[in-house]
Amino acid sequence: MAGGLDAVRKRLTHFSLEAHELYLNQSVPYLDQLPTPLEFYRDWICPNKPCIIRNAINHWPALSRWTPSYLREKVGSKVISVAVTPNGYADAVNGDRFVMPEEREMTFSSLLDVLEGKVKKNGVFYVQKQCSNLTEELPDLTEDVEPHISWMSQALGKLPDAVNFWLGESAAVTSMHKDHYENLYCVVSGEKQFILLPPTDRPFIPYGLYQTAVYRQTDRGDFEVLDQIDSEKVPWIPLDPLNPDLDRYPDYSRARPLHCTVRAGEMLYLPSLWFHHVRQSHGCIAVNFWYDMEYDIKYNYFQLLESLAGVTGSL
Repeated sequence: MAGGLDAVRKRLTHFSLEAHELYLNQSVPYLDQLPTPLEFYRDWICPNKPCIIRNAINHWPALSRWTPSYLREKVGSKVISVAVTPNGYADAVNGDRFVMPEEREMTFSSLLDVLEGKVKKNGVFYVQKQCSNLTEELPDLTEDVEPHISWMSQALGKLPDAVNFWLGESAAVTSMHKDHYENLYCVVSGEKQFILLPPTDRPFIPYGLYQTAVYRQTDRGDFEVLDQIDSEKVPWIPLDPLNPDLDRYPDYSRARPLHCTVRAGEMLYLPSLWFHHVRQSHGCIAVNFWYDMEYDIKYNYFQLLESLAGVTGSL
């Protein structure tokens, strides 16, 4: 049995190396002009490769309008859902728990007061609710962007499932994970730093099963962790790619992460099933479009890869 597992591990390592040799880029390339739907589908979606597109959202009024004063005037009284954590890590492994943020309802102006330092509060604040919060919570801002990205919608033959709005502190971090979406991530102001790993590196990425819990701020101002007793355990990645513990997760040394920075006016195409970790500059604003992936043979292959990775010890 051990010999068989060793053979599978060896083949999975070769599988990843072959992907890097055959078609994956060593860095995230830039496109300086808009692709046609056919070009984008052929060159990026179909081979499942990320890229950064310049000049894709230059026509958005949001790039010049979305200042704090404009946002206060336009949506300052709107009540939005804000993720609050003690350390900036929402939806992340903390010890032996997968801990989710406290979801706090507050006006947009109150959030800006925190971000601008006008009001001091414990915790790290981040607008990150991924349920099309731009259209659901901040519809007055939609006229400053687009309801969808036309060439992407044509390439995929569908409209986005969700359009999300992101705004937060520099301490807010998105832990490494993957999504079942074709993601167009547009930075309106500031910048985002991404660490990306292709699906073919899955055998080197550790997973664990964790009891779910949520943060809650106490009357004293500190945070406690409350277990969700009736919830099923969640599979999640415990590794921090900024400081990977290679003694504990030695296989990660074989992974080949890509690092990229997406600046104001740029758009990142983040393909489905790519693992990603995200940081940002303070007060960075972004809008992303989630298009549901096609559950075709590529998805079947990834499910097989995930199963094999689990058998050999990565899950």
